[in-house]
Amino acid sequence: MKQNLIAGAWVDGHDAVENRNPADISEVIGVYARASVEQVDQAVQAANGALRGWASASPQVRSDLLEAVAQKLLARKTEIGTVLAREEGKTLAEAIGETVRAAQVFRFFAGEAVRVAGDAIASLRTDVDVDVVREPVGVVGLITPWNFPIAIPAWKIAPALAYGNTVVFKPADLTPASAHLLTEILYEAGCPAGVFNLVMGQGSVVGNAMSAHSGINAISFTGSVPVGQNLAIDAARSMKKIQLEMGGKNPMVVMDDADLDIAVPVVLNGAFFSTGQRCTASSRIIVDAGIHDAFVDRLVTQAQALTVGNPLDPSVQIGPVVSKKQLVGNLEYVDLARAEGAEVIGGEHVDRDTTGYYQIPAVFLNATNDMRSSREEIFGPCASIIKVSGFDHALSVANDTEFGLSSGICTSSLKYAREFKRQSEAGMVMVNLPTAGVDYHVPFGGCKGSSHGSREQGRYAAEFYTTVKTAYSFAG
Repeated sequence: MKQNLIAGAWVDGHDAVENRNPADISEVIGVYARASVEQVDQAVQAANGALRGWASASPQVRSDLLEAVAQKLLARKTEIGTVLAREEGKTLAEAIGETVRAAQVFRFFAGEAVRVAGDAIASLRTDVDVDVVREPVGVVGLITPWNFPIAIPAWKIAPALAYGNTVVFKPADLTPASAHLLTEILYEAGCPAGVFNLVMGQGSVVGNAMSAHSGINAISFTGSVPVGQNLAIDAARSMKKIQLEMGGKNPMVVMDDADLDIAVPVVLNGAFFSTGQRCTASSRIIVDAGIHDAFVDRLVTQAQALTVGNPLDPSVQIGPVVSKKQLVGNLEYVDLARAEGAEVIGGEHVDRDTTGYYQIPAVFLNATNDMRSSREEIFGPCASIIKVSGFDHALSVANDTEFGLSSGICTSSLKYAREFKRQSEAGMVMVNLPTAGVDYHVPFGGCKGSSHGSREQGRYAAEFYTTVKTAYSFAG
């Protein structure tokens, strides 16, 4: 059984869960311990006990640790990527790429650890000096989702440690293997006892215990909107710093001047790759009437040609849905779209050589933006095609959502591209590129119901993982 890591020691949980392969549900990847509420408390105490030493350690010490983690991830990328593909269902190429991305994140923050800067500001009084410095926020609770089970932990853990914080980490209960491998690497790289603690388990137990714990100073969460909203309420009660990345119903506008050789692959990638299980996926395809029919013909043909199957097969482009619960929910939305009046192409559950949660990509034609299937996040390989007339109509429909994570436009017009970037109500805007996929050194996040708090990734991560102190000195 794979154990939790608390205060530098591997410990059993109060119970355990089997981690099964969604491509072959007869295969058990491993058995993983689930922490108790009492163990969460022990992890928080350990993190508090280690905080002073880690916060006051040389930046070079922190940098060296993160660089060592990056090197170990790269050295084991195929091994880790294979485990990731088996437990989450994305293709092996995507899984190895995600592992490399995690290594890149650790390497980036290894550099940032020695570049924490402050300001010397002239006081209004001639005999007074003013210094502004950044300090660790304290003990940070990290709660991550199942869809990127090593990349998202990396982009939370690496900045937390780089800026001198200690960590209590809860990965998704559905995909613990990748997070456990990352924890093993941190342990092997020499992370001091108590600086990093792993508490696996259900959100209703471990996550709730973390959000309620007075010894945690900040929580960074990626997951569903309802859980994020509850965390925000808990954080307000205990005055925790909070960072939330939640849902998306991301629009991709295709204007009538778009190059279909660009637009169709962009939409296929954004809507269906990673089995559509990305918060940045293009789930609303908003198409100008002048190009609608030609675009739909190509999109449907190419979507139907995508190979769905075992993610370890190099010829496969789309792996299984992550779990039975997710598959059932996806199929319910397929039925809902049909009942709402959309013409549904694809979307059915299919069998392969092994019993798994395989679903054919679904295209909802003749959709409107007021349908539930066009407004609610599905988090699967499903995309609504919404016909519009002109740029202003397209922009209005794109912005008509409670979410605001990512958006995109395919166009050959500099004017349309410029106006869309300015007026799109989203935290990230793409031109002739998929809505999903961002670099590791730039800020990630959205607006409206998608995100709350400061941005993740890149140098903007310092806004969450540090606090600012202003110090005055009398020089007279």
